[in-house]
This record gives sequence, C-alpha cells and structure tokens, in this order.
Amino acid sequence: MAAKSNLINMAACLTGVCLVCSAILGGVFSMTKEPIEEASRKALLEALSVVLPARGEVNPEARSVELDGRTYEYYVQTLDTAAVCWAVKSTVGGFGGPLTLLVGVEKGGVVHATRVLSHSETPGLGAKCETDAAFIDQFKGFDTATKSLKVRKDGGDVDAITASTITSRAYAEAVACAVRAAAKIQEEAR
Repeated sequence: MAAKSNLINMAACLTGVCLVCSAILGGVFSMTKEPIEEASRKALLEALSVVLPARGEVNPEARSVELDGRTYEYYVQTLDTAAVCWAVKSTVGGFGGPLTLLVGVEKGGVVHATRVLSHSETPGLGAKCETDAAFIDQFKGFDTATKSLKVRKDGGDVDAITASTITSRAYAEAVACAVRAAAKIQEEAR
C-alpha cells in the first residue's frame, strides 16, 4: 500500500534526499581536497619559476602587503640572503571578470616576467592574454622608470591585443599594481 501524500511525508522525503546528497558532496570534497591543493601548489611553483629570474632562492611562503585598500600576496626571491625580486599576485577587473596575474618585479621596478593565473576573458579574443607570446613578451624587462604601463591608445607603451583593448588595459593595470606593491614592499624593508 502506497504512503499517503501529505506535507509531513513530502518534507521527510525531501530532508532524506538532502541528507544523502550532502553526504555525497562532503565525501567527494574530502577525497579531492588534497589533490586540488597539491595541483594548486605545483601550478604556483611553476608560475614562480616563470616570473622570477633563474638565480637565487625562492621562499614559497606567501606574504602580504596592503596598498590603496587592497591586499597583495607576494613571494620573495633572495640571493645571498638579500631580496632581489618579488612575485606579486595582482587581480583587476577584465572584460569578462577578474584577471589574476603573477608578476615578477626586480629592484627598481623592472618587470622580469608575467604569468596569468586565472581569467574569465572571451575565448579567442581576451583569452589571448594567456597565449599571445608577442603580447606577453613585451612585459619582459619592462622598465617602469622609462616606460608607461598603459596601452598605446591611452598614451602608454603597451601594444594591445587586437580586438581586446579592455583585456589589454586590465593586464597592464594588473602589472602596474604589482609594480607599485613591490615598491611598497621594498620601502617597508628599508
């Protein structure tokens, strides 16, 4: 004989389904938490090896600095116990959402290299900020003392990705924020 449909039976059935689904989600989370953290750690170490010079020692311990009401995470590269380069994580709003870069900044505000950590840019257009070698390579050795981190359309020295000016502006802004954060880190270390 079938159970009579009433509010109590429906609530009990819904509660049972929610408990089973919650238990499954909790189990999947606990099984995948460590592999996801390990993959993130490997991705960070690989990004650090790209944005920092191949000299000295890198401390993979994240530090933070506050600048203009925002907190920037950074990593320090040392050579003979002296800091020589900083890898600063910088996030700005792009065309499709947040654009997060890791930027290697040497003393004097010279950009060693950049690496996209995450983005939500349009595939085939703004997403080229991660793959367009000509665009990415123009930031290598970029001396902020003699050049402006703005796209040429805005009077700067950065060549924009074709049909992706907003993403290019965001990328340049993220690099500029990282350079300012590195300058503050150096200032505080004195």
